[in-house]
Amino acid sequence: MPASGGAEGAPSWRIPPAAWVTGIAVVVLAFWMGYSARRASPVAEHSAEPVSPSATAGSPPATPAAAAPPADPETSAAPEIPATTPAAAAPATVPAPAPAAPTATGFEDVADRAVRAVVRVEAGGNSGSGFFVAPDTVLTNAHVVPGAWSVTIRRFDGSTRAANVAASSSEVDIAVLRILNPDVSQQVLPLGSAARVRSGQEVIAVGSPLGVLQSSVTRGIVSAVRAVGGVTLVQTDAAINPGNSGGPLVTREGDVIGIATMTAASAQGLSFAVGIDHARALLAGRQPTTAGQGTPLSNLNSALNESGASPGESAREQGTLAYEEAMKEMAKRAVSFDNEWSRFASACSARVAAGAFDREWFALYEPRTIRMPISPECEDARVQFRAAAETFRAQMAELDDNARRAGVYPGAQREIRSRLRLEYSGWGR
Repeated sequence: MPASGGAEGAPSWRIPPAAWVTGIAVVVLAFWMGYSARRASPVAEHSAEPVSPSATAGSPPATPAAAAPPADPETSAAPEIPATTPAAAAPATVPAPAPAAPTATGFEDVADRAVRAVVRVEAGGNSGSGFFVAPDTVLTNAHVVPGAWSVTIRRFDGSTRAANVAASSSEVDIAVLRILNPDVSQQVLPLGSAARVRSGQEVIAVGSPLGVLQSSVTRGIVSAVRAVGGVTLVQTDAAINPGNSGGPLVTREGDVIGIATMTAASAQGLSFAVGIDHARALLAGRQPTTAGQGTPLSNLNSALNESGASPGESAREQGTLAYEEAMKEMAKRAVSFDNEWSRFASACSARVAAGAFDREWFALYEPRTIRMPISPECEDARVQFRAAAETFRAQMAELDDNARRAGVYPGAQREIRSRLRLEYSGWGR
């Protein structure tokens, strides 16, 4: 039959089973090799093809990096990180902070300002220290300018100014000087208060020790604040020597808390300054009031020589009393010399041209300070007066020497002489 005959004559296209097996094996092998190649460099594939934001919008989270095989620390590093990422940028160099500007609170700066405000006070044969509190006002000790009305001040740069003694109080040992031709640019020192001073507080003393070492600075602490005879005294171990009297005691803040006035010669590191609070009344034109009698120095000597003093201290106290009595007798003689000098100066038109002295006839010890007409009569009188004055000076020198041997403090000697208007720096010459 045609149908069956056509089927029997057509060629056969059946694939043998062996060929099917071989083909499947080839496909599986190719798939496996491709898969292995993709796993070998997953980071390279992902980094080579940039990913746009739209492609990641709904995509599942990326496979964690931990799924990749660990990288070799010697071969994998920065090259795989794009150079444009922040991690690849070199760390910025941060400049070192500039050093802070030095502050002006050190004692060097305080001392510099104080030195420019401190002066040497010259009152005839006497000298000491002082300091400006205003361009036309200087504070000093009363015993630096005893009985004087006109003095000379020498500033730190060597220039001089004339000044008058505007007010003085021996009870607190403070004097106010007014400058006749003030310099408006003059450095001044602010006034503090001894009432706020604490023991152990650092201070400096500025002055002209020995009368020649101008602008000297010493440093110490406040040892104590004491009330002696109604006067506040700031005790300090800062060195205060003759010539420092009248200079300021200054705090680290630059405020004056005291006026250097005395030191105990027989003790180390025992000096005193009158509390600056006592100066305010004088600056205001009033006399300060105190509860005690005498001067700060005499009251302090009395306090140091109270009951219980050693034999040496008792001897010093007796020597001080004897010296004071001797000076009172010398003061009586000096008054008679005052009268004789007044008659002589009037008759011979003699006048003291320079300097200021406790008593005007002390100028006889420095002949160049006296101006008078040249006449035989006046010259003879001057020679006789000078001889009597030399005898007076020899007696003063002897009494001073006896007092020193008795242990009387030099400061106590000066205080007694100043009070009796007998102070002169040349008694021992």
